[in-house]
Amino acid sequence: MVIKQVNLETVCGYTSKLPQNQMPEIAFAGKSNVGKSSLINVLMNRKSLARTSAQPGKTQTINFYNINDAMYLVDLPGYGYAKAAESEKQKWGTMIENYLHSSKQLRAVFLLIDIRHAPSANDKTMYDWIVYQGFEPVIIATKLDKLKRSQVQKQVKIVREGLRLKKESILIPFSAQTKQGREEIWELMDSIAESKEYSE
Repeated sequence: MVIKQVNLETVCGYTSKLPQNQMPEIAFAGKSNVGKSSLINVLMNRKSLARTSAQPGKTQTINFYNINDAMYLVDLPGYGYAKAAESEKQKWGTMIENYLHSSKQLRAVFLLIDIRHAPSANDKTMYDWIVYQGFEPVIIATKLDKLKRSQVQKQVKIVREGLRLKKESILIPFSAQTKQGREEIWELMDSIAESKEYSE
């Protein structure tokens, strides 16, 4: 996709009402230090559209990015940040659950997993939760540039087995540094947004 315009259109906090959007929504979920903001910036070809931070857990709202008036990229709060208070964690969980359950335009959920490690308990819970809400998550294995080439297949296998993915489940290795995986993610987002199968 050629990005002609992108803007942060809606920001929803814990008490906000979700927008009644008319265009397809594609959501991105992931642990708070998995590189979600970096991924969004690479996808959008912008340096600081999504705020990256040395302090994980910065995304505490649901952010709706309008792309070309054609689709929304929805940035969900990062989960699993150890230093966050339990009450905060509960709020983020409720927000994510509410969104997955009630959005009329949500077409797909992309779940980010750090390729260097086996999926955490939080990752597995999030994966199962997304499946429970009726979606088949697309896995993006981030931080690919931190691995040697010879390690990639082994780590992909560890992520697949850790989440108990089906054979046909999509997993895309991605690097914000080299931008590897960017085109593949965009092709998938385009096809999901345009697919009649996902339309009302």
